[in-house]
Amino acid sequence: MSYLMRVRMPDAPGSLGLLAVALGNVGANIIGVDIVGHDADGVVVDDIIVQLPSQHLPDALITASQEIAGVYVDSIRPYSGTVDRRGQVQMLAAVASRRHDVNQALDIMMDGLPKSMTAGWAIVLRSEPTTTRVAASAAAPADNGKVLDSAPVTETRVLNPEREEWIPDNWTVMDSSLAATPIKGTDLLLVIGRPGGPDFLLSELEGLEQLSTIVGAFFN
Repeated sequence: MSYLMRVRMPDAPGSLGLLAVALGNVGANIIGVDIVGHDADGVVVDDIIVQLPSQHLPDALITASQEIAGVYVDSIRPYSGTVDRRGQVQMLAAVASRRHDVNQALDIMMDGLPKSMTAGWAIVLRSEPTTTRVAASAAAPADNGKVLDSAPVTETRVLNPEREEWIPDNWTVMDSSLAATPIKGTDLLLVIGRPGGPDFLLSELEGLEQLSTIVGAFFN
């Protein structure tokens, strides 16, 4: 089994090495690490993908990690993908090469974006003249056919299903974390979801906004 762990640890030399040893002692193997943020108090936030023998419980990963001083596991969930930030560059290059065929370019983006954002799925909505779905990744929730009169998102932000009635119920299964951004200079909106979390950090939202700016430039 593979798991995605969001871990906070001291931003100091050797911290990741200590964590790797601790996880190795319970039979786990780190197969991917992505630094997703830094706190002002000297803490680094990492998304770590580990493999654990099937006879071991994931609780062992939390226990082993938090035995190290200053280490805290924010969340853990099953995860079948890998950390693939370099794949985002390849995806953007492929999108750029198909920029004159927006539908094809969006299909390429939907195929590569979830992995590069360590997300479960992605959806693109078109907001003119009404807001409807135009593209989605393979694992995205089914389209419920709902049409909105106006764009529900005008800036890059986290979505709150408890306060935003427009969000379909099937986007929220497994306590999914949601984020969205307008694709700059277009009438398109990008939504990404993480079933089971973890929550999207400010640094991830900044990356999502930058990605939307690049994609929007292609389509313009």
